[in-house]
This record gives sequence, C-alpha cells and structure tokens, in this order.
Amino acid sequence: MRRHFLLASVGAIALTGSAFAADLALPPPSAPIFTWTGSYIGGQIGYAWGSGNLNYTGFDPRTGLAFTTGLGGSSSGVIGGAHVGYNYQFNQWVVGLEGSVDGTSISNTVVGTFPAFGGSTITASTNANIQGSFRGRAGIAWDRALIYATGGVALGGFTTDYTFTGNNNGNHNINGGNVFYGSNSFSNTRVGWTVGGGIDYAVTNNWSIFAEYRYTNWGTVGNQGLATAGFLTVPHLTNAFLNSNRTLNQNQVQVGFSYKFDTFAPPPVVAKY
Repeated sequence: MRRHFLLASVGAIALTGSAFAADLALPPPSAPIFTWTGSYIGGQIGYAWGSGNLNYTGFDPRTGLAFTTGLGGSSSGVIGGAHVGYNYQFNQWVVGLEGSVDGTSISNTVVGTFPAFGGSTITASTNANIQGSFRGRAGIAWDRALIYATGGVALGGFTTDYTFTGNNNGNHNINGGNVFYGSNSFSNTRVGWTVGGGIDYAVTNNWSIFAEYRYTNWGTVGNQGLATAGFLTVPHLTNAFLNSNRTLNQNQVQVGFSYKFDTFAPPPVVAKY
C-alpha cells in the first residue's frame, strides 16, 4: 500500500513538472503591430521661396504714351504653423486627409523705372502674411517609415503696397516742376493648388517626425489704379493710369512633428496561440 502511494506521488510530481516546463517553453505574446491609422495633430516650420513676374500697363496723357513693362522678382522667408489630419492604413498602403495653416515672413520688393511720366519710379512691396491648405495624402509604409505624396487646394493672403514717385524733369507746367507722389495698398486672397511629398517616421506608437516639400501656385493677382491719388493731384495727369498683375508661386520645405491619437484606430493585432 505504501509502495503504491509513493509511486502515485512521484507520478503526480512528474506530470506537474512537465506541465510547468511546457508553460516556460511557450513564446511570450508578440508586441502589438504598429499602424498609421488614427487622427493626428502637430506643428511644422521651414523655409519658402518663390519667383514670378510683375507686369505693369499704363497711360501717360502728357506724352500720349501707352506702355507695358515687366519686372522679375523673387520672394523668400520663414514659414511655420500647425496641421491636423487622419490616416487609414490597409496592408502597406496609407491614405488620409490633412489641413494646415501657416504664418509666414515671405516678402518681396521690386522697383521699376518708367520712360513715361518723365522717368518716374514705382516701388512694389508684397507680403504673404498667411496661407493654408487642404490636401489628400497617399503613401506606402514600411512599418514605422511612411513615404507619401500629397496634393490639394491652397489658400493665401497677400498684401502689396505701391509707392509712386513722379519725376517732372524740370517741367514747370506739371505740378510746378516739383516731384509728386502717390501710394496705394491692396490686399488679395487667392485660391490655388499645391502638390508635393515627404517622408514620415514614427518614433513611438504616437509620436512621429516628418520632412516635406511642396510646390504651390496661386495664379495671377491683378491690381488696378496704382498711385491714382498721386495722379489726381497733378494737372494734366488726371487721365493717367497704372495697373499691375503679379504671378504668385512658391516652393517650400518643412520639417515637423505629429501626435497620433489611438481613439479612432482599430485594435492592435496580437498573435494567437
């Protein structure tokens, strides 16, 4: 009897030890697989530069001369702001929508000299105060790295100040031979398009960093009646006019960060065993 009890006890211990060893041999649960799906918010900063033509048309009733002239010009400055968006990932593909707003220090000043109006000059200073965009995004992900293209609608606010300096070349029949002045300021809001691409890298499951390039085109802005106030004060120039149109385009490079919220993301995939 004692012998049977001893054998049973040894067998129970052996079975328990085998089960315990089997538990120790099981692999640990795999970590959740990373996903780009989710809403996010963040900030960005960078540098922007543009180029375009500034064209003038006008009429000088003193000489009966109508004229057209063009000036080249470039603008540049710092750009920075915030963005918000949503991504959805299926397999390696990621699609989403993003909106951004940026304040800028982008500015450009050009000076033109006109044979008309006695060799007068006009100074045009343009500032791009604020801009924004609403874009689609599509890319391919390699785990935490995402390469993407982006494009959509761009909005921009622009202010241009014109200062006209009239040179009479000593003609006392016009304003007593004195130099005359005029100035005007115009504000324009433009809707255009933007396209570009970049790379995003998830440092953690929620924080990511990115670098991006975009080209934006707002078309042409026209301003009428430049320095009209100056002309109206001068006899013989009340029929004069000076108009302009300016092409607005921009290149920009930016870096930034985003925080992804998991509230609307699907549950993580965990290996089953």
